[in-house]
Amino acid sequence: MHIHISPKNGVPLYLQIVNQVKYLVASGVLKSGDEILPIRGLAEKLLINPNTVARAYRELETAGILVKRLGAGTYVSAEGSPLAWSERLKILGERATGLLTEAHQLGVPVEQLIELIQKRSQELAWNETEGSKHE
Repeated sequence: MHIHISPKNGVPLYLQIVNQVKYLVASGVLKSGDEILPIRGLAEKLLINPNTVARAYRELETAGILVKRLGAGTYVSAEGSPLAWSERLKILGERATGLLTEAHQLGVPVEQLIELIQKRSQELAWNETEGSKHE
């Protein structure tokens, strides 16, 4: 599990962990049944207080993303993330906001940006049905 935190970005550390684990599950990097680092292990890796990691894991358990097996560790739940599709859309929505802001600052009209995205999609030749799958 590859997580980076930044104490200077204004987002609480536990929330950075929550958001990144959600992203890893939503993107399929972490799959149903995958074991994640123990609280102490992740705290040592990130050089933060174990209570911070524990708070993040509790929130992820409450959301149904993680499940704790007594004496056996913490795992991505069998259902995966019940919010996986909405998390994917949220992530893309945030990126779209950034892209639209940058286009506005560069004076590129939305219509031209959409044309550019469609052209790039055709260049990449992705299967149209591939992107329409969701839980």
